[in-house]
Parts: sequence; structure tokens; C-alpha cells
Amino acid sequence: MEMSIRPRRLRKGELLRKMVRETRVDESSLIYPMFVKEGTNQKEEIPTMPGQYRYTVDRVSEQLDALLDAGVTSVMLFGIPDHKDEVGSSAWAEDGIIQKALRAIKREYADQLYVITDVCMCEYTSHGHCGMLCGCEVDNDKSLELLSRTALSHIQAGADMVAPSDMMDGRVRAIRTTLDANGYETAPIMSYAVKYASAFYGPFRDAAGSAPSFGDRRGYQMDYHNSREGIKEALLDVEEGADIIMVKPAMSYLDVVAKVKEAIHLPVAAYSVSGEYAMIKAGAALGYIDEEKIICETAVAAYRAGVDLYLTYYAPEIAKFIKEGRIG
Repeated sequence: MEMSIRPRRLRKGELLRKMVRETRVDESSLIYPMFVKEGTNQKEEIPTMPGQYRYTVDRVSEQLDALLDAGVTSVMLFGIPDHKDEVGSSAWAEDGIIQKALRAIKREYADQLYVITDVCMCEYTSHGHCGMLCGCEVDNDKSLELLSRTALSHIQAGADMVAPSDMMDGRVRAIRTTLDANGYETAPIMSYAVKYASAFYGPFRDAAGSAPSFGDRRGYQMDYHNSREGIKEALLDVEEGADIIMVKPAMSYLDVVAKVKEAIHLPVAAYSVSGEYAMIKAGAALGYIDEEKIICETAVAAYRAGVDLYLTYYAPEIAKFIKEGRIG
């Protein structure tokens, strides 16, 4: 009779436990979200996200050097402009904050860093919504041209990948068509395909100054009661030409991550968002939890659910824990 190894036998000894782990993590899958702002010689701590900062372009190298030293080689840039208007024109301006940051980073770091840019209008519009308005409603179809123009300007300035987060219907196809028509057929798109209308975004909106001035975003972001809708959104974006599918947030939506992973045959990303980071920071500051252990546990949970790429403000810490053998 064929004998099987009992799970308990595989728990004997640290080296054996590592060898047979079902879930493995490495630093190449980590993406660090980073805020860049106009001005010079500024590094502003974000009050609701202790340890995270807004950087002017001349000081981004401080964080980028630290990331590279930790082993993190991918970043996601979010721009904070000085000028906002009804249509968010700073989003695609040649001298926009993201465009300037991209050119500076690519000059200094060339192929050392993989740079992804968030494509959305909320940081750039005076009303804080993710697209162009028609009255008090977001005009989905008119917003597509602006999002496509923004994505193209990012790629032209040096972005390695664009990540539309606006949740407008059809924006992946619109961006893909625009990039292809301008000779950027190989530029990849990571779609925020499954993005829920979540209270976990609060600290980010403080960091980026992107809270809507009226109403909310439930008309275009997803209802957190729904998981089948998330699968549908993911499949639609795959059909439109997305190369990577993101689920956002991560912590409370790992069931959705697992379902998306089973439904599609593309890499799946999850974004451990600002509210998740702030909760861990606050709990640790009060002495209620062990910050380092919680970082490890929540990261492994995301990978166990099926994540291939993990966007997290704790990316350098996770990379350190990987090197120390505490995770991975």
C-alpha cells in the first residue's frame, strides 16, 4: 500500500518547513506606492500615514535609494499637482508633476527601477471625482479621452506601465487603442479592474488631496457586497486588453482575489491600501499588536489567496523580512 506523508511530519525542522511551503514571497513582486508633489526641497510626512511622505521631485531619490537598498525595484507614482480644474488638465500636461517625476527618475535610475503610474483624474480635478462631470454626474464616455491622453503622456515621459484606477467603463480598451496607435503596443496596462467603494481609502485621500467635494464614488466604484460583479469586471478588462488585473483593497477582499485568480489567466495584483497601513500603524503605536508580525501575516495572506504582485506601503519592510527568512 502506498504510504502518504502526514502534514505533521512536514513541520519538523525549520529548513523542511521552508522547503515545503505552499506560499512563497519574493521582493521582485513588491510594488511601493509613492506620492510626488510640486515644489522643491520638500519631504512632508502624511499625518494619517505615519512614516509615509510626499516628496518633491528633487528629493524622490532619498526614498528610491532606500527601496533599492531593501531590494524593492518597482514603484507606483501618484501625483499631487498645484493646479486643479474641472477637467484635470494637469494630469496630461507635458510639465505635469508625474511627467516631470518620470523624466527625473528615468535619468537617474535608468533600468534600475520599474516605474508604474496611476492613471486617474481625482488628484487633478477641482471636484475630486475620477472623470469629467456632466452636471453632478460623472460622464463616463467623455472621460475616456482624458484618461487615454493621460496614459499616453505618462508612457511618453518614461513610464514602464500605466495603471488606470478610475473605474470608467471601457477605459482599458480606450487606453490600449491610444497607446497602440502611437506606437506603444508593448506598453503594459495594469487595470484596477476590481476596485470597491471602500472606507479604507481615507488616509490616501488625505495624502493626495483627492476626496470628492460632493457626493461619493459609489456610482463607478463597486459595491462591497458583490463578488460576482468583481469577476465580471475582471473578465471585461481582460477582453479589453489589460495585462494585469488588480483587486483593491486587499485585506478585506482576499476572497475576491482568490475568485479572480481562478477566473483569469493573467497576473493578479492586490493593493494593501492606506487604511490598512494606518490601522496597523495605529494599533502598533498603542501597543495592541506586534507590527512586524502583522506585516508578515497580512502579506502572506494576500499571496496565499493568489496574489502575484503586492502593492504595499510596507514593501521595504517586507523585503527586509524576506532576506531575514521571516517571510517568503
